[in-house]
Amino acid sequence: MDWELPVIALRTQVVLPRTLENVDVGRPKSKRALEEAQAADNRVLLVVQREPRVDDPTGEELYDVGTLCVIKQVIRLPDDTLQVLVEGRDRARIESYLPGPSLRASVRTIPETTAERPPGEVAAVVEQVKSAFGEYAQQNKNLRLDSFHLENLKGLKEAGPLADVVAKYATWEPADKQAALEEPDTLRRLELVLGFLTRDLERFDTEKQVSARVKQQMDANQREYYLREQMKAIQRELGSDDASEAEELRAKVEEKQLPEAARERAIKEIERLEKMAGGSPEATVVRTYLDVLLDLPWTEIDDEHLDVAHTERVLNEDHHALEEPKERILEFLAVRQLTSGREGTDYKAPILCLVGPPGVGKTSLGKSIARSMNRAFVRMSLGGVRDEAEIRGHRRTYIGSLPGRILQGMKTAAKVNPVFLLDEVDKMTADFRGDPSSALLEVLDPEQNDTFADHYLEIPYDLSKVMFITTANTLSTIPRALLDRMEVIQIAGYTLDEKLVIARQYRVPRQITDHGLEDRLSITDGAIKRIVTEYTREAGVRSMDRLIAKVCRKSAKAFLDGAWEGVREVDGDLARELLGVPPYRDEATEMQPQVGLTHGLAWTSVGGVTLDVEAVAIPGKGKIALTGQLGDVMKESAQAAIAYLRKHQAEYGLAADFYENRDIHVHVLEGATPKDGPSAGIAIATAVASALTGRPVRGDIAMTGEITLRGRVLPIGGVKEKLLAAHQAGIKHVIIPDGNEANLEDVPDPILADLKVTSVKTFKEVLDIMLDTEDAAVYEPPPSAADVPPPRPRPAPPA
Repeated sequence: MDWELPVIALRTQVVLPRTLENVDVGRPKSKRALEEAQAADNRVLLVVQREPRVDDPTGEELYDVGTLCVIKQVIRLPDDTLQVLVEGRDRARIESYLPGPSLRASVRTIPETTAERPPGEVAAVVEQVKSAFGEYAQQNKNLRLDSFHLENLKGLKEAGPLADVVAKYATWEPADKQAALEEPDTLRRLELVLGFLTRDLERFDTEKQVSARVKQQMDANQREYYLREQMKAIQRELGSDDASEAEELRAKVEEKQLPEAARERAIKEIERLEKMAGGSPEATVVRTYLDVLLDLPWTEIDDEHLDVAHTERVLNEDHHALEEPKERILEFLAVRQLTSGREGTDYKAPILCLVGPPGVGKTSLGKSIARSMNRAFVRMSLGGVRDEAEIRGHRRTYIGSLPGRILQGMKTAAKVNPVFLLDEVDKMTADFRGDPSSALLEVLDPEQNDTFADHYLEIPYDLSKVMFITTANTLSTIPRALLDRMEVIQIAGYTLDEKLVIARQYRVPRQITDHGLEDRLSITDGAIKRIVTEYTREAGVRSMDRLIAKVCRKSAKAFLDGAWEGVREVDGDLARELLGVPPYRDEATEMQPQVGLTHGLAWTSVGGVTLDVEAVAIPGKGKIALTGQLGDVMKESAQAAIAYLRKHQAEYGLAADFYENRDIHVHVLEGATPKDGPSAGIAIATAVASALTGRPVRGDIAMTGEITLRGRVLPIGGVKEKLLAAHQAGIKHVIIPDGNEANLEDVPDPILADLKVTSVKTFKEVLDIMLDTEDAAVYEPPPSAADVPPPRPRPAPPA
């Protein structure tokens, strides 16, 4: 008989004819098929998927034979899943699928057949299946079948119904049940079911045999343990010189000079080990624990080189600039040098947090500190760490447990006073396994870390002699409690002159040596300046280093191709030829006075950047559009600026109803980059005022500051980084809030000498400067790389 029926795909549940089954329906396509069936005659075709993990199967991913069922009852569960009670009626083969939003197919029912067999054969097979299923039900621990259903099953006499009911209750794989469903001949189906039952019964017997062997092996292990104990007693009576494993471990404990708590735990674990069978898993766990305990440094200490002059010389050899972190390290060493050897002095090492853009030398500074102090150096990267056990370790109850990475680092250092660098501390995350930043609270607290508790070690470990240094790109993602335990040292980006010195003294010689071009290649200051100004926009020197390496690679290939002999000099033009088109545009046109265009300054985790703000005023209905992926704070700052202009419209020559018949569109360039923060307030307000009045504003000035509804200009952060960015962009005049004037002490003198910095208290002062285009400086393009004189040589470090 042919039907057109909705189709519901089942992941693993095979519904057989003559059975009642509860089916859970949750997928949208299956729900639509169920609704179609209920709207018609409650008939539906249930088909099993070939691959259960597919969420939206097509007709090709379903078996060809399913079960034609009648829907008896539908119950909606709290999670919006539908529990459907269906009665299997007939086997049906899918002829074709019909188009539509849900699965629907043209199907044909499969009639049951019975091959001719000798008299009594069918009855014999029926009895064998009943007997086998009874034994199967007793031995299968996963089958929960009460006596009522078992008695009903024993009452079945026909082959077809018996085979279907047994297949329903058996805990077989979907493929086995599907095979029973696809067999139309009743006797062959019953024989197929009997074969599956026999297979499972044989598997049950095998499992029993394996269990018996395991029990026998356990008895043998106990016997082995008893004999080993007897052998130890005999060796003690004979006075044997063969040292046992436990005696060797005891000797190591005495030699190690452990603290009392660690010594007691080690002795206790050794006594436990003596009572265990040598090959038991628990003995392996104890041996591993003892190895970790004895490998950790407890009293081993590096002899510090407490010489401030030597440390300063090493730091200057490895790093140019970075005066503030160098000064802080020298202060710590000066105190250590003065208090060394005094009784009762317990000076805690500082927990330094070096914060700055990528590539400014935070990680390498930690290595230099360790080298200058003659201490071991350990680096641990925290980027992406999201499991608290990475810091504190796993408890020994877990298979394969290990101590945390803090103790593993101490084991690597083999000293109790290394310089321990925790890199990228701002990039830790938390999930269901715990918060690693919370675990670091104890590590980085000088008042607590002398009793650090690792879950694996289970005894206090002294970290108070360790000098911890952390690095981060931003403070915003570091939890406040963790930040409170660290002394933050901000490392701003390098100036152009500093980058030239770093390249000439450190990076160029190293890259030339690494590429085998000694006495074959030299790179001029003009080439370095061109690389820095036209090919990079970074606070650090990492991209500059890569580009210098690129110049060396191309030069190495050209040298092997015979392009030159002797020493080749790479100047600005040759660097341009080797590196290709510069990626950063010349901003000459942006320096001219224009209507609705201002230059803002922003701070990011990679340093300061310039931020161009555009504004236009067009006829409309007073709508305000803010674009450029602006955050909520930046949008609110723009709205505050426009509200201020509305209040002071007469003062600036604006029409009284400009906000009713003019649409204002503010766009911050580089729209693909998300932006937020209040410091662009005065830049946005100036651009809007220029667009509404039609008066051009000066393009040779950059500005930063938050604006209030009363027109006050409030202080902001990142002044040093913003002024560095303005200087690198060729801007000569910067407006900052009056409250940030004290921050100019942090700006390098060469930058201040090349910049005119104006501090303002009110927005009126900003407009007085920006709208005075007659006083605008005439833009002059920057000098070519060849015209830039080399920076003054660095003075020799003190002896």
